[in-house]
This record gives sequence, structure tokens and C-alpha cells, in this order.
Amino acid sequence: MKSSAQKHTTGLPSARKIRRACSNELYRTVKRLKVYVPKEKMDQAETLYYKKVILNLLYIAENEKNRKVLSDWWDENVSEEIAELWEVDPTQLRRAFRDAFGG
Repeated sequence: MKSSAQKHTTGLPSARKIRRACSNELYRTVKRLKVYVPKEKMDQAETLYYKKVILNLLYIAENEKNRKVLSDWWDENVSEEIAELWEVDPTQLRRAFRDAFGG
């Protein structure tokens, strides 16, 4: 029989949950930027973001409750490439992501 502590601990999220979370975060970010991003570029950004999350999954899972740390990670590891892809100002993108993500 499992102990109470083991019963309530969650493992790492599924690939589907990660992809949906990435998609939702990018969608909210675009809404705050108030720019049009074509579906193809949204899909490319989602794939890029998803891959980076998978590569850093342990770090992200360890800090899942600390949105500031995760936003800092996003700024350092993801924002530049997405800003280039979407042809937007990186500073505005970072601000929009933090506003959407809550970091």
C-alpha cells in the first residue's frame, strides 16, 4: 500500500499536457502583443518552445510553482528565437509573456 505522501505526488506531465500548455502560453502572449502572427509561425514557435521545454523538463518541473523563475528561463532560452520568428521586439515579447504567464 502506498503512503499518503506518495499517493499525492505527481510525476512529470505528459507530452500532450506540455504541448497544450506551450500552445496556450504563446496564444495568450500574442493576444497581449496585439499583433497578427500567421498560423504557420505560431506552429513553428510552438514546436520550438515545446522542444526547449522537453530538453529542460526536470528544471521546469522543479520550479513549476515559481513563475518568476520560469519566466526568467523563458527570457533566456526561448524569447530571442520567437521574437526573430515573429518579427517582433524581444523586449515587448518578454513583457507580454510575463503578463500572460504571471511571472
